[in-house]
This record gives sequence, structure tokens and C-alpha cells, in this order.
Amino acid sequence: MITRRQFATGTTLTAALGLTATACGSDGGDAADGPVELRMTVWTADEKHLALFQEIADEYIADHGDAVSGVTFESIPFEDYTTSLTTQLSGGNPPDLAWILESSGPEFVESGALVEVGETLKSAEGYEFDDIDPATLALWENDEGLFAYPFSNSPFCMFLNTTRLEEAGQDDLVASYEAGGWTYDKAMAVSKSTVEKLGGAGLVVRDFNYETWDNLASVWAGFEARAWSEDGTTCQFSEQPMVDALGFLHEAAFVTKAMPGPGDDVDFFGGQTAMTITQISRASALDGSFEWDVLPLPAGPATQQNVVGQAGIGVLGQSQAPDVAAGFLAHFTSPASAARLAEFFPPPRRSLLTVESMAAGNPQFDEDQLQRAVVDGIVDSITKPAHKNFAELQTTIRSALDPLWMADADVAGVLDEVCTSAQPLLDS
Repeated sequence: MITRRQFATGTTLTAALGLTATACGSDGGDAADGPVELRMTVWTADEKHLALFQEIADEYIADHGDAVSGVTFESIPFEDYTTSLTTQLSGGNPPDLAWILESSGPEFVESGALVEVGETLKSAEGYEFDDIDPATLALWENDEGLFAYPFSNSPFCMFLNTTRLEEAGQDDLVASYEAGGWTYDKAMAVSKSTVEKLGGAGLVVRDFNYETWDNLASVWAGFEARAWSEDGTTCQFSEQPMVDALGFLHEAAFVTKAMPGPGDDVDFFGGQTAMTITQISRASALDGSFEWDVLPLPAGPATQQNVVGQAGIGVLGQSQAPDVAAGFLAHFTSPASAARLAEFFPPPRRSLLTVESMAAGNPQFDEDQLQRAVVDGIVDSITKPAHKNFAELQTTIRSALDPLWMADADVAGVLDEVCTSAQPLLDS
């Protein structure tokens, strides 16, 4: 039975919505009479994705026509997604279910915008909840339960332009990986040498562009650095691991030139870059103009740490029929549905983290590449930084980091100032 409770304000999302949150059960209690039309917001417009979603939804409707008359999947551009979703909620036009980015996950969970779905999923016939890797649930749960299902866990990896590396006479980096010598020091040394011999660019952290600092987590994780403490209350940019990690990147950009500097607009998929760190899903941009390979993230001086970008599916508390929406979520994320979605979205279910489950949707990769970069790249992974105040933190930290991206920057001094700026947002 759906019950209602008031959440305290304090986060940007809660303040924007002024909402009354809900807790979700699984035995009815929705206000809607008769079957309802459900709506889920997504950020993909890919026709194959949407067709698969609709197939799964139509199967549910066929068996639950008394509860659901239809399901609509509404595509919102990725760049505007969270803003548009929040606008819908504050404007009284909420979807019933929504995809949610990992960076916004804690804010949605703590604000009360989502209903508790854990009990519904656990009680669904044949759901096999225990098959879900507990580590993938961390962003979406608190002491009151689980508020979203982590449907996509896309690992960051290193794409290699092997045509370019061979032209520059570089070592076989796949062989280095297999021999246990795949490190960030190795990657930067090869990138530096390739630039010296061929020009162009070395290693590019895709979508960073000296602005989107949280994408650097794919590097600093190997230094055991963190943006903030695990409980989200203490800034750790000024701690030595982060000073070492960002100092390493600063040297690569301004001293060795192993990385392109600020203002250099280069793209690995254009063919003039030795290697790039990006999510595995970016493979769709490969056009056959050069030979390539892929490896998991290198080891840093402290560890080799896998990093994923994650997305959850939650049921909105403002849904017209939250219990019905939660029931559909159980179907959409069931073992059978997850096996089909795994073609495009790396799943949290351990039984599906196999080469076979992901091969159909990733025809660019051979089995070895899928194993080492996708399957192995999800194991024991962490997510990019996420926080209940992430929107404000993202802007504040980006501005505070600007002085770092100058040749004569005092790395430690800049990072002290980052914490001075960020700590009040972590305290709130």
C-alpha cells in the first residue's frame, strides 16, 4: 500500500519540487481507476533501443491489461535530461518512471522524489533479486530501502588507435596488459613518444575538455583519490592522492605534451589521437578508418580501479499510479528482460555479465575485447562522483579548478582552494 510522508527540504531538487514523497509497497493503493497509460523518460533516441523497450512493454500490457493500457517512452536529449526532468516534476507533469544519471542519484534518492521499489522487486515472481551485484545498488539505496534499479553499468576503458601506434613504432600495449605492465605511466610514455614522432595528440580523456572534471575519476581512481569522503561530507581534493593524480595530468598536458592542452579540440574517433579514455558505448563512433583495440583502465601507482558510468530507473512519487509503475519496473528489469537489455546496456545481474550476453549488441568487439574491457571492466567497479548537491558542486568545482589548467599552476595550492569552495556545499 502506498503511504505518504513529508521529506525535509535541503537539496536543489527538493527545493525545486516542494514535493510530498512516497514510500512504495506492492499491494495496490493507487489513486487511478482502471488501466493507466505509463510514461518513462529516457535519454536515448536510438530506434533499436526504443523498439526493444516497446516490445518488453507490450508483453507486460498483454498480461496486465487491467492495470496498464500502454507505455510511452519519452526521449529527452542527454545534455538537457536532468534539467528537463526536474522541470516536468516541478511543473506538475511528472513521468511515472525515469532514467536517472549516477551523478544525480543521491539527490533524487534523498529528496524523496522516488518511491521505494526494493520490496516490489524482491517479491516479484522469478525476479532473482540476489543475482544483482550489491555494489551496483549503493547509489540508489539508503536506510529506508532501494529507490532505483541500476539498469546500465557502462565501464570506462582505453581505446587504442593501433594504426597510429604501429606507425610510431610503439610497443604492443595489449601484450603489455597481458604481461601485467599496463599502467598510466606506460600509457603516457607511449602517448608522448607518439606525439613526438607523428604530431597530433596522445591520450585524450574524452568529454573532459578541461571542464567536465568528474570524467577524470577514470584516472584519479588509480591513485586512490576521491573527490569527497564516502559519506559525502568532506572534500578530498586537497588530499595527497588527488594532488598526485591531478599533478600527473598537469605534467602530461603542459610538460610532456602526452595529453592535449586546454583549447585543443581533438577527437580519438577522427584518427589523430593515440588513445582515449571513454565509455565502452562510444565504440559506435568507430568508422573503420583506422585499426583499433581496447583495454581496461590502466593501473595507477596505487591500484587498478575499474570505473563505470551508471544509470538507474526509478518510479516517481508524483506518478499517477506508483504501484502500477513499480510493477512494470519489476517486469522491465526481470531476468528475462535484463538478458535482452544486456545487448545494449551492461547489466547489474552477475549471471548476465558474460561475453555471450553482450556480444549481439557489440558486434565491433571480439570475445577477448568484450571480456577484458566490458565484463572484467565492471567487476569491483566504482561509479563517477555523485552527491545530493552534485549540480552545485559540479559548477563550483569546475570554476575552482580553472587556475589548475595553466602551465605555471601551483597544483596543491589550487586544490586547497577547490576544497575551500566545495566544503560548504558538502556541509549543507
